[in-house]
Parts: sequence; C-alpha cells; structure tokens
Amino acid sequence: MSLRPSSTKTAKSLHSHYKTKTTLKPSLFFLSSLVSIRNHQTLSFTNQPLPRPLRFRHHGILSVKCFGVADSHSKKLALPYTRSMQSFNYGRFAYRDVSSDESDYELGSSQKEMTGSTLDNADDWKWKLTKLLQSKDQQEVVSRERKDRRDFEHLSAMATRMGLHSRQYSRIVVFSKVPLPNYRPDLDDKRPQREVILPFGLQREVDAHLKSYVSKKPTSRGFFPPNSLSRSNNGGSMETGERIYARPELSVQNSVSMERILSRKSLQLRNQQEEWQESPEGQKMIEFRRSLPAYKEKDLLLKAISENQQIDACLQVIVVSGETGCGKTTQLPQYILEYEIEAARGAACSIICTQPRRISAMSVSERVAAERGEKLGESVGYKVRLEGMRGRDTRLLFCTTGILLRRLLLDRDLKGVTHVIVDEIHERGMNEDFLLIVLRDLLPRRPELRLILMSATLNADLFSSYFGGAPAIHIPGFTYPVRAHFLENLLEITEYRLTPYNQIDDYGQEKTWKMQKQAQAFKKRKSQIASSVEDVVEVADYKGYSSRTRESLSCWNPDSIGFNLIEHVLCHIIKKERPGAVLVFMTGWDDINSLKDQLQAHPILGDPRRVLLLACHGSMASSEQRLIFDKPEDGVRKIVLATNMAETSITINDVVFVVDCGKAKETSYDALNNTPCLLPSWISKAAARQRRGRAGRVQPGECYHLYPRSAYDAFADYQLPELLRTPLQSLCLQIKSLQLGSISEFLSRALQPPEPLSVQNAVDYLKVIGALDEHENLTVLGRHLSVLPVEPKLGKMLILGTIFNCLDPIMTVVAGLSVRDPFLIPFDKKDLAESAKAQFSARDCSDHLALVRAYNGWKDAERQQSGHEYCWKNFLSAQTLKAIDSLRKQFFSLLKDTGLVDKPSENCNSRSIDEHLMRAVICAGLFPGLCSVVNKEKSITLKTMEDGQVLLYSNSVNAGVPKIPYPWLVFNEKVKVNSVFLRDSTGVSDSVLLLFGGNIERGGLDGHLKMLGGYLDFFMKPTLGDMYLSLKRELEELIQNKLLDPKLDIQFHNELLMAIRLLVSEDQCEGRFVFGRQLPASSKKAEKAKNVAGQGMKRPLIRQNN
Repeated sequence: MSLRPSSTKTAKSLHSHYKTKTTLKPSLFFLSSLVSIRNHQTLSFTNQPLPRPLRFRHHGILSVKCFGVADSHSKKLALPYTRSMQSFNYGRFAYRDVSSDESDYELGSSQKEMTGSTLDNADDWKWKLTKLLQSKDQQEVVSRERKDRRDFEHLSAMATRMGLHSRQYSRIVVFSKVPLPNYRPDLDDKRPQREVILPFGLQREVDAHLKSYVSKKPTSRGFFPPNSLSRSNNGGSMETGERIYARPELSVQNSVSMERILSRKSLQLRNQQEEWQESPEGQKMIEFRRSLPAYKEKDLLLKAISENQQIDACLQVIVVSGETGCGKTTQLPQYILEYEIEAARGAACSIICTQPRRISAMSVSERVAAERGEKLGESVGYKVRLEGMRGRDTRLLFCTTGILLRRLLLDRDLKGVTHVIVDEIHERGMNEDFLLIVLRDLLPRRPELRLILMSATLNADLFSSYFGGAPAIHIPGFTYPVRAHFLENLLEITEYRLTPYNQIDDYGQEKTWKMQKQAQAFKKRKSQIASSVEDVVEVADYKGYSSRTRESLSCWNPDSIGFNLIEHVLCHIIKKERPGAVLVFMTGWDDINSLKDQLQAHPILGDPRRVLLLACHGSMASSEQRLIFDKPEDGVRKIVLATNMAETSITINDVVFVVDCGKAKETSYDALNNTPCLLPSWISKAAARQRRGRAGRVQPGECYHLYPRSAYDAFADYQLPELLRTPLQSLCLQIKSLQLGSISEFLSRALQPPEPLSVQNAVDYLKVIGALDEHENLTVLGRHLSVLPVEPKLGKMLILGTIFNCLDPIMTVVAGLSVRDPFLIPFDKKDLAESAKAQFSARDCSDHLALVRAYNGWKDAERQQSGHEYCWKNFLSAQTLKAIDSLRKQFFSLLKDTGLVDKPSENCNSRSIDEHLMRAVICAGLFPGLCSVVNKEKSITLKTMEDGQVLLYSNSVNAGVPKIPYPWLVFNEKVKVNSVFLRDSTGVSDSVLLLFGGNIERGGLDGHLKMLGGYLDFFMKPTLGDMYLSLKRELEELIQNKLLDPKLDIQFHNELLMAIRLLVSEDQCEGRFVFGRQLPASSKKAEKAKNVAGQGMKRPLIRQNN
C-alpha cells in the first residue's frame, strides 16, 4: 500500500498511530528512513516478508525504506487518510527494473509500474556526466549496472540536456561526447568468436609444404611486412588503358609543319561546314535551330566565351541555366564548334561535353551529328563505357562524366582540350561535384581552357559563386502550358476512390496475403516518407471537394507508389484525352517491371493494337533505350515507364501526358553505422517541375501528380547532392590516383563537402583492402585498382583472379555484380524461378558461383543458337547476360593494358574449374563485407561488425535454407530498408577467411589471432596459429611481387600454392563459435589503452570486458 501524507510529520504520526491502533506488533514494524523530494512523500506498507531495506522510487515522490509484516488478514492496510487515493499509482516495483544490489520483489499494487529515476542515481550520474564533459581524454562512460538500465530514460534525457549522446546496448548503457552507432561489437557479449579446428593430418601436410617452400626461397629476396599488399610504390611506372581512353590525336605544336597541317585541316572543316549550311537540307535545319530559344542568346553566349581571355579563373567559366526544351544541350556545343571552324581554328579545337548518363551522351551526339549533316563519328562523336563512336576528325565529343575523369588519369592538364562543357550539373551527381573540384584547380594551370557549366534549373548562383563570381546567363525556355492535377483534382476528374486495400502495390507475392499485411502495417507504422508530409496533409483544407474525394484523401497511403491508381489514370487518358504519348515516372527498375506486368495483363493497356508499352532505365541495352524516341503507328498510344533519368537527361518529343508518382529510389548513406540505405524518397520541387515540363514540348500538356498539393509544398527545394548520401571509396581512390593530395583536404573544397566521418570510413576501407597504406599513400595494389572502371573491391577480385589463374569465372562474377541481377522473379512464377536459381547453386551456398554456372550455360546455348530458349526456361534476362558478356571483354582488355595479362587466355584459366580457389578469390575481393553464421536448431543468426544481426535478401540461394555449412558469409553489399539486408553472398571457411581476408595478428593468448582490429577473434592450437601467420605472410609477399612484376610466373612457387589449395579445399569447418571468451587481464588493459588512444571519430572495435 502506498500513501502520500502531507508532510514528514504526518507520516510519523501515522506510523505512531498504527503502532497502537492495529494488530501489527510494534516490534515487527518500523520506519527506517524518510526522504523528501519536491515536498511529496509516500508511505508504503505490506505484509510480504522483506529480507532487507528496499528503496521505493518515483521521480518527485518520497521513498520510504521499511521492514515488517502486516496483518495476516490483509495484504494492504486501510489507513484513515483523507487525501486522494491516486497515490496508489506509486509504490510498484518490477523485477526487471531493479539493480543487482536491490531486492527483486514487487509490492502490493497492480497499477502501472514506476519509470522514474531514484534521486541518488540521478545525482550520481549528473556528477559522472559533468566529469566526462570536463575531461579532455575521456570520450564516454559505460555502465553495466541494472539500476542504470532501469533509469535509462531519465538519464538519457539528462545527457541530452548536457549536450551528450546516449544509447542502450542490451544490458549496457553508454554516454558519449560523440554520436553512438546502432551496434557496438565491443559491447556485445554474444559477439561470435571462432575456435578453429583442423584435422591433424591436414595441418601436418600443409606445414610440410610450407617449410619446403620457405627452405627453397632465395636468401636475397626482400622481406615484406605482414601487410605487404599495402606497401607503397610511388616510383616506377605501370601501363594504363591508353588505347581505350585515348588522347586527342591532334594538339597544338610549335613546329611550322604542324601549323601548316592544322591550317589546311581547318580550311577543310570550314569548307565542309559552309557546304552543308548552303544546301537545301542544311537550310531547313538552320531554320529549325533558329526557332529554339537558345538561338536568341547565341551571340551573347559566344561573346562571353570568347571575350573572357583574362588569366582569371572566374572569367574562364560561364554558367548557363536554361529551362527544359530551350536547346542548350544540343545547340551550345554546336555554336562553339561552328564559331571555331568559321575562325579557321577548327583543327585545333577540341570540345568535351559531359553527360551524367550513357543514353544522354549517345542520343545527344546522334542528334547533333544529324543537325550538322554528318555521320556519327566524324566531327561529332561519343564515348561511354563499353562503346563509343569517334574518329580522327572528331572535334566535339559527348561522353559520360566518368570517361572524362579517366582521361584525367592519363592527362592531368587535359592538353589539347579547348572547351569543357559539364551538362546537368543541377543533378549534383558525385562524379560531377568531384569533376568541378578538379577543374577549378586546373583552370589556373590552363588559362586558355574554357569551362561552361549548364543547368536545367535556376540555381546558377550557387555554381557561379563557387567559381568566384563567374558570369551567368539564363536561356528562357519555351514550353506549351502544362496543367497540373494534384491528387485531389485527379480524384475529382477520374472519380477514382482510394481505400486502404487498393493502394497495395503488387510486386509478385501472394497478393491477398500481402494486401492484408501491408494494410495492417500502414495502420501501425509510419515510414519516413509518410512522416515527412503527414503534418501538412492533415491540416490541408479540402472543403471545395466532394465528400467522396475527402474520404479518399483521408486514407491516402504516402508509402504506396499507386499501381492501381496509375492503371486507372492511364485508362482515363486513353478513353477521354486527345492523342499523345504518356511518360510515367517510377522509382526504379523493380517498380517499372512490376507495373509493366500489371498493365500488360489489362484488356486495354495490354492490347498492342492500342498501346505501345516501353520501359526506360539506365541498365537497359542502348538499342532498347532508343525505342522510346520512335513514334508509334497511327491509333497506337505510346506509354513510357521511366525513372528520374527522363527528367532532364533525355527528351521524348511526342510526350503530352506525364504521370508523376513523386518519388525516386535513392541511396542514402548512414556514416555513423557505415550502412547504405536504399529507400524511396520524395523528389524535390525542382524535380517535380522538371517532370511536369516534359508534357509541354509539342502542345499543351497535362501532368497528373499522384500526391496532394499540400505534400508538394512540403518537398525540399532541391535534391541532396550525391556526395553527401553515398559511400566514397571509389572517389577517394580517384583522388589519390590523380595525386590531388590529402583526401579530406581535397573534399573539403567541394561545393558542399561531405561529413568527415564519411570520408574517414572510405579511407579506412581502402586501407583494409590494401589500396592505401597507413599514411594514405597509394599502394601498388591501389595503382592497379585505379585504372579499372569498377568498384575497388571488384577490381581487387579481378586482379587476384588473374594472379591465381581463375580469371574467366571471376570476370563473370565481377561483371554480374556491376550490372543488374540476371535472375528474374516473375510475380506469377516466383516458386519456379527460385527453384531454377537453386539448381544453379548446386547447394554450395554461393550466389556468385550460381551466377557463373548460369552464364556458362547461356554461352553454351548461344553457340547452339538456343540462347533465348535457355533464358526463358531458366528465368534469366538475356539482356543482362549480354551486358555481362560485353563487360567481360572490356575487363580482359583492361587487364592486358595493365600488363597483368600477357599470356594466352587459357593460361589465365588453368584453375578456373577449382571452385574452392574461386571462393577464396571472391572472399579476398568482398572482404570486409563479412558476417558470421551461427546455426541454431530452428534458425540461423547472421551478424556483421557494424550492424549486429542482419538478414539475407529472399532471392539469395542462402535464404531459407535450414543450415549453412560455413561459419562465414562474404557479401557484395548491404542495404538498410527497415532491417539491414545482405545481397549476393558466398559461404567461406575459417582457412579461406584467415588467408584471403584482412590482416591477422597475434592476440593476448597462445593460439589467439585477431582480425579487423580485434573485432574477429580466432582461437586455435599455438602451432596452427603460427602456421596461418607464416602462410599468410608468404602469400602476401607472392602477391606483392606479382603486382610489382606482372611477368612473374607464380607457378614456380608451386609448394606455396599447394599448401594454400590444400587448406581452402580440405577445411571442413569443424570449429565452433564461442561467446564471451575472456582474455588475460594484461592483454585486456593493453587493448583498452590502445582503443582509448585511437578513439576520436572512430568506433572502438576491441572488446572491452568491464
């Protein structure tokens, strides 16, 4: 029983009263103490035996410690007390809340338990946190006390008021000066630690090969430190892909003969241009070009470019903004080229115009060549990855931004280039922002170089100020008026009714079950995309609309793309609107495919006599992408399903109607937890205007926004730059390969610099894989990786596949990870598709090896002219397999250019059927993408270093299996949706991880090895630990020597290779996981000291046992 007397005196008198007036024996009941808080007191009695003083607690309430038993006839004492009996809400004590030094007993009330903090604990923590703030060395305070977990909510609020961060990790609470991640492996008592066991016979055989190899090594050979892969090599040279990324054939020379050649060539170009312009076809084209808004600004643009000759970086730059359809992308590069040719400088002119996407570079170059009356590859050409069209006379080259960055690897000063045009800078892609930093630093070295920045939005001032006040020119666009229909208007026009169930997007799962689940989830959970607009939508005024519309809006689901609503809108357009193509903006390839399947099943929308249904996505083949520009037959309406690439990068001239879902699937990056997040998000207002403008190119248009006007008002003005929302590993490697100095210092000069933790994560990653040394210098491996146009981890996989003579399958793996998954999962044949993929896996727990077998089968079928039948039977994408095939050819050519492949293809593949070796090379490339596998009776637990427990994507061959017979999975990527999911995984053994994973070093015990700074602990027999260390050292030395001398034949190191092959093929994973294994005290202190010294922005990886 709990009472709240008006004063301490009242409490004492009540106690005295009941000593005499009740049957309770005075000797068995007494007050031990009274504590007053905020002038409120609580007095509690119980007949339950209490072994020792018990502290009752509640914030702002008196706590009374007492011993005693009450009357056996009643568990609660009825006191003659006149105050409100709401005091019975206090005095409850839950077992899970008490600290380890308190009695685990609950007293009399069944009311809601108290959640506040005891005064003593709060004061104690206020002192601790104050000391933490005052300390220069201490970064955090960690507690395992139960009472601190009990009081965490109150203590966390106190820490927040003091400017500190707090988080609870299971039974541990942490207060820190810096933000805390979601998971701390050093505080996880159940973090897996591996006990490694090898059969004695296998260990003895491997050891014999190793000793034989070491005894035969030349004594003159240099010794490499344990991390030999990351040894710097700033001297020497290495062949690069100059044949693929060739420099311009012509450049300005001082010799008289070269001047004559250039003069003669310039006159030839001028004559050709004049001849075309005077022809009837040329006159018609000139008349059309003059009708474009850009023509009105032609003289102003050329004057600004030609007159800014001062050696002032800001006057070498022109910022051009122009609305969609004004002609800036096709006309401005032509104006410059025509001007230079007319001035007899055409031969010396070299213009590079970058585009953010392949399809843009190809389609724009084709259009410009046609406007000049030429074939593509003459004066106008293009270059994108895998293909290009350019010739000796090409003076205007359209290329992707990545192509220009690779050109800078070979020519830091862009010698011979006269003009650089960076288009679509408003998209703020990572490569574009990076290129702007490089070009801004280049301009003082190249005063004659002209830089033109083009944007489709009016935020030109941002770029102008970045270049010191560069002049800005705006080209007013001409588009026909476009009428915008937001959701409330759309519902009125189409008479469509929204319900919780018709907003469920069908992605091919069991539809009824999924509808129920998603509807329930929508009621219970509010996603980030919903919470960002819910407030403004709730207060919006819809009084002018019908009750039917208002009812629909009340159950609108912001998370839904709206497949059924899109279907209804398209039917409305076909039945009631005038002719014209329809452009539907979707979030990504999955949405496009799913919606396309749904529309094709519709009696009207799926009728090819009435509708031409096309898709547009960056991963599609060029030939398929070009179909969207063709006009359909009379009576057929073209519907294009596209991603945000159709906002500005391409123009489909016959579009009259736009359907805008209002979302785009973008990768964001959680630097604190080192995890990418792939979630649909609302587009910006600028993007919504761009989408709307696509409907007014040829006549007045209509745009159907599938969201309310109030939601649009809540959108951000502009999109967040990619540099701030993606991992930076590839970018950091490019910075070092271009010799641009300190990575962090260079990126600090960006238009909007990324946060330091993102940069540090990327640098740490490059050090772990051996691309950078401890001083951030590019290593030999890093130099090779920098010339390969793939992610660093995939480049490393290619290089090791070459060294270990299993190149062919590894090229397939890398190409497959560089494009879209070739395995298709049709919504109506999901089980059959998953069974087909499982057959390729052969139960070897590897998505990557399943891909290799699927590709090899397709190649065999292609030779027999049955490739399409093979793909149809096995649910494979022929388009994706063709892209993989093309990438493989490019990879082989690049590796030849680097000198790593200088022998016949069959010699590079002498071990291509050794799947154990392939598994080891895959591990070397994907590390540190690693998770532990703990098989339980009815489930499998997967844990990564940054996230703790994770899940597998459902389309993985490792998902849904009852047991994975490997202790580790290496994976290509992880993505946080709601939980963290791993994609494309392969099982590996302890031996594969120890030899082909990261650095290993001795721990605090005999036979104790550590990896990843102590996150991974391996325990084994001391002799086995010594063998792994020696073998790892010899292996890395061999790889280092091969990288330094690509002509080195590693087959002369057969004893070492034999030992490695034995381990990776014969390790049967007989070890086990152990948890919470204790290290010697001296070792713990040393590791803890090392952590404290190395803290800062990094999270500690060494496990601390407090």
